[in-house]
Amino acid sequence: MEEQLQQWKGVGLAVAVIYKDEVILQKGYGYRDLESKLEVTPHTLFAIGSSTKAFTASTAALLVDQDMLTWDTPVRTYLNDFKMFDPVATERLTIRDMLCHRSGLPRHEMVWYNSSRCREELVNALQYLEPNEDFRNKWQYQNLMYMAAGYLVGQLKGTSWENVVQESMFNPLGMNSSVFSVDEMQLQPDFALPYMEKDGQNIRIPFRKIDAVGPAGSINSNLVDMIAWVQFQLKQGQHDGKQLISKEQMATLHRPQMPCDSPFQGTELPVSTYGLGWFIEPYRGHAMIHHGGAIDGFASQVAFLPEEQIGVVVLSNTNGSIVPYTTAFNIIDRLLGLEPVDWSSKLTKLMTGESTESEEVAATSLENPTTPETPAEEKTEEPQVHPHDRPATAYVGTFTHPGYGELTIQQTNEGLQAILNEIEMPMEYTGKDTFAVEFVLFGLKLTFTFKTDDHDSINALSIPFLLEPGTTPIEFKKSSSV
Repeated sequence: MEEQLQQWKGVGLAVAVIYKDEVILQKGYGYRDLESKLEVTPHTLFAIGSSTKAFTASTAALLVDQDMLTWDTPVRTYLNDFKMFDPVATERLTIRDMLCHRSGLPRHEMVWYNSSRCREELVNALQYLEPNEDFRNKWQYQNLMYMAAGYLVGQLKGTSWENVVQESMFNPLGMNSSVFSVDEMQLQPDFALPYMEKDGQNIRIPFRKIDAVGPAGSINSNLVDMIAWVQFQLKQGQHDGKQLISKEQMATLHRPQMPCDSPFQGTELPVSTYGLGWFIEPYRGHAMIHHGGAIDGFASQVAFLPEEQIGVVVLSNTNGSIVPYTTAFNIIDRLLGLEPVDWSSKLTKLMTGESTESEEVAATSLENPTTPETPAEEKTEEPQVHPHDRPATAYVGTFTHPGYGELTIQQTNEGLQAILNEIEMPMEYTGKDTFAVEFVLFGLKLTFTFKTDDHDSINALSIPFLLEPGTTPIEFKKSSSV
C-alpha cells in the first residue's frame, strides 16, 4: 500500500479485506490531513462517490420486495409528470433502465455539477436534455438517471432517498458513521480532506457538495461501515440472520443487465457487464462484482467475489487516483493464490500510450463531467490574438437553456468570463465570434461560439459540453443584456 501511495503520489488510503466471513485486514495508510499529519484510521470518513449507486439500487430492490415498485413498470406510472426529451423514453422508461444506464442520454453532467438546483428541479430538467442514442440501445454511464431513481424511491415512500437509505440500510447494518453530505462529514471527529496532484505536489482542494444528485454519489463512509455493507452483499441480503432484502432481488442487482464499457478491459477482464448499481466482470476467470467511485479529491473501489467469499474496500483521498484499483486487484490475486499482475506498470503503460493491448484506464473519475482531454475539433496551438469583431459588451449578458439553466457572460479587468453553476471560466477571443474558454477544474478548453440574429445582434451561445459521439453542442438563448 505504501509503495502504491508513493508511486501514484497518493495522500491517504483505507483498506479492508474480508475472506470467508472474517475481516482479515482493516487498516489506514498515509494521511487524512496531510498538513497536520493526521493519519488515516479504519474510522476515517471518505466520500465514496459512485460506490453510492449500489445503495440506491438496493433501496429500489427493497421497494420491489414491498410491492411498491416493479422493475419493469414505466416510471410515469409512479410519477405522473415525469418526462424525457424522447417521447418513447417518457412512456417506457423503467427504474431498471435507469439503474443499468440505458436511457439513451449522454452524461449532461454540467446540468447538475455545482448547481444550486434541488433534486426535483433537476428531475424536471430531464425533459430538455437531448439523447444521443436510441432508448435501450446502448449502455451509457449516467448520474442524472440515478438521481431520478433515488427521487422516485423517496417519492414512493413519502420521504427522501436519504431517509430510505438511513432507515433500511444504514440503521439495520449498523453503519452508524455514514452520512449523505460532505457538510455533515466535516462535523465528524475523523474525516479525510480532499487532495489533487498539481505540478508534482498534493494540494488540498475544496469539498464538492453534490447533495442534489445524492443517489448517484453523495455517501461518505469508512472501513468499519463499508465492511458491513460488503458482508451484506456476500450474504445475499442477510444481516444478523435477518433477510433485509430477498435473495431473489439481491440476485437481480448482481445479475448482468447490459454489456458495458470497462476501463480495464483486457486479458484479465475480458468481458464487462453492468447489473443494477454494480459492474459484473470475470476477473482472471472468477466472478467479480464491483463499483468504483470518484468525486473531487476522493476515489474508491468496492469489490467482492461471491463464489470465493472475498470482499475488498479501498478508499482514497486523492483526486482521480487509480490506487483503489491497483490495490484491490493485488489483494484479489493474492487471495486467489494467483501470481499478482503488475497493475501499476500495466496502467502506467496504458496512460502513457506505450501499451499495445486494447485496454483503457479510468484514471479520471466516473463522476467528473468530462475527461481531461482536448476535444478533437480543438487546435492545440495557442490561439492568435484577435481584436474583437464587435465590442466586448456585445457578448455580455445572461443566456439560458431550459435544461442547463442560466449562464452569464460578464466583463472583468482580465477580460470576459463565463459563469455557469457558479463556476468561473476565463474567455479568450479567437475570432469570428468564438472564444477559447478555459474550464480550469477539468483542464479543458472549450470553444464558445456566439450566434447572431438577422440584425447581426448576438442572440445565442453554442457550447460543446458533451464529448460523447453523436452529441450536439448545447445552445443557450440570450435572455438579457447587462
